[in-house]
Amino acid sequence: MLIPYQMLEADTLQRLLEDFASRDGTDNGHADNLDSRVAQLRRQLERKQVVIVFHPDTAEASLAARHDVPAEWLQTLNQGSDN
Repeated sequence: MLIPYQMLEADTLQRLLEDFASRDGTDNGHADNLDSRVAQLRRQLERKQVVIVFHPDTAEASLAARHDVPAEWLQTLNQGSDN
């Protein structure tokens, strides 16, 4: 299930982005600090390059590249937003 980032409280979104940006395997090969990586993820969300995926079975949220998400999920997300 996709969650529009605008529906999250600012603090919740910030913690989600920080968690994702600090996970093992997210090193992009650059010496960017956490704040820089979080800002980059936020811009990707705003540009709709990345989406928030909620996994009901595990009650966990993650980020995914838009092109990696099934098209029917994106349709549902778009129906709930202006664009």
